[in-house]
Amino acid sequence: MKKNWLLLSVIFAVMFVLAACNNADKDSAKTDDGNKDKSSQTADNKVDTNALPMEVTNEGDVIKGGTLQVALVTDSPFKGIFIEELSDDAYDSKIMEYASNSLFELDGDFQVKDTGIAKLEVDKDNKKAKITIQGDVKWSDGKPLTAEDLIYPYEIIGHPDYSGVRYDDDFQNIVGAQEYHDGKSKTISGIKKIDEKSIEITFKKVSPAIYSVGDGLWGYAAPKHQLESIPVKDALIASDAVRKNPVTLGAFKIDKIVNGESVQLVANEHYFKGKPKLDKVVIEVVPSTSIGEAMKTGKYDIAHQYPTNQYDGIKDLSNISVLSRPELSYSYVGFKLGKYDKTSSKNIYNEKSKMNDANLRQAIAYAMDIESVTEKFYQGLRVRANSLIPPVFASYYDDTLEGYHYDPEKAKELLDKAGYKDKDGDGIREDKDGKKFTIRLAAMSGSDTDEAIAEYYRQNWKDVGLNVELTTGRLIEFNSFYDKVKADDPEIDMFMAAWKTGTNPSPAGLYSDGAEFNFSRFVSADLTKMLEDIDSEKAMDPKFRSEAFRTWQVYMSEQATTIPMYFRTEIVPVNKRVKNYNVDYANATELQNIELTADAPVK
Repeated sequence: MKKNWLLLSVIFAVMFVLAACNNADKDSAKTDDGNKDKSSQTADNKVDTNALPMEVTNEGDVIKGGTLQVALVTDSPFKGIFIEELSDDAYDSKIMEYASNSLFELDGDFQVKDTGIAKLEVDKDNKKAKITIQGDVKWSDGKPLTAEDLIYPYEIIGHPDYSGVRYDDDFQNIVGAQEYHDGKSKTISGIKKIDEKSIEITFKKVSPAIYSVGDGLWGYAAPKHQLESIPVKDALIASDAVRKNPVTLGAFKIDKIVNGESVQLVANEHYFKGKPKLDKVVIEVVPSTSIGEAMKTGKYDIAHQYPTNQYDGIKDLSNISVLSRPELSYSYVGFKLGKYDKTSSKNIYNEKSKMNDANLRQAIAYAMDIESVTEKFYQGLRVRANSLIPPVFASYYDDTLEGYHYDPEKAKELLDKAGYKDKDGDGIREDKDGKKFTIRLAAMSGSDTDEAIAEYYRQNWKDVGLNVELTTGRLIEFNSFYDKVKADDPEIDMFMAAWKTGTNPSPAGLYSDGAEFNFSRFVSADLTKMLEDIDSEKAMDPKFRSEAFRTWQVYMSEQATTIPMYFRTEIVPVNKRVKNYNVDYANATELQNIELTADAPVK
């Protein structure tokens, strides 16, 4: 049975290679510089993303209340850590959007506006920020939101026993945060309570990032009355207050949880914008292999994290509308170049690491036929990325950067230059010392096509003489994958992953010395200076900041420690019984306003 399965996998992968390598098709889809020609986006096998709406309005009288059925598309169970200070999982975060403790609302440019739970006032001259609760806001248990709840998240993240990923260089920008974390102070000296509804934070520097909830500013409240008696070390992350009955501020509150499988939420009568029109929201994990059929048969109203390579299966369904928007994310290939030291909260770069050769990394990038993968599997919903800044951040994304287009001959030249040569004539290159050279790749399992795509890239690399094998011998389940990557598993030389950037374009949280999310573990004095420039006081000048972003993007491309693969378009299938739904970042539907026109999703 195992042999048959492997044979089928190989056959499928080979079929893909034959299809993807059709030279005539490839040539027609590229311009002279290797980038996709814009006209190809409207070819028969492509989606014209400009034609996909961001909003749908369905006819019909609304019913009173009702239950919104939501699919969370993933092939892994969600972790169930329902507190932002400790969570680092995209699926948990998606669930928490319905019960969010977010203090601020953002405009279409991802800048804080005054319509949220709290108001932000920045005194850039004195490097201070004032956060004020607007009105009489209550937690889902009826307790009032207070200034203590604004301070408590900082005390969790900065705590000496904190084991999460949020304590980083950005957080240390708060005056006194490092002393508190090191146990030298019992409080964070730079955070002061002004009155019952407002606090003041003093920073070491203030930059434009603060207006996108950066510079160390934290965008969430935490219910101190529920959490303060729970030790931060080990106990908090395992507590019922985090796992079973979190007290929240969002439009809905968590009612029932089936671990890893589903969450039922009910309307929060204390929501600061008024009780939602829906009675309930039920969120269920749905495997990528079955979500298309589930939407077709009317099992769900909305699907989050819908796999773009399955767009063809739903595009013509009469019972749904397909909405789209550019994702605040990118896919990438990363290389392991060191370790993260928990004691010092620093990334330790190892210059002697196996993959520490820029020519090798660049060759790996040039060898990848990303253009064909986006064309054959993603129908234009993903395109080759040229930068680590998504285009949705228009002020900072640089569309003049070339990035790494498919050029196997260039890859071979770089490998020869770096000393990786085939010395025994078997078609596979040895390392610089003439020894056998194998690169171990970690990649995530998911949809049916993920294995074929990984095998195609492995063939790309073999074509230029590199032997790339899968860590563990197979694709790795989502949660296990990130556990291994975060732990700097020695069996991983490079890995394929993706970042959701959030609404703050600053790369400091992903690439700085103290960022645990800096999974490549690459650090340098030049990189530190560039990140500091992006989030410096000088960056209050838009021209200076834009140039600082470009300098960083060029540098990261040259270093090739993290290679951007795809920019992504998010698609959101919405059943036609949902009255109005808008995914535009500037005008997204607010959860308390969602209404339904029937008792069950339309089939």
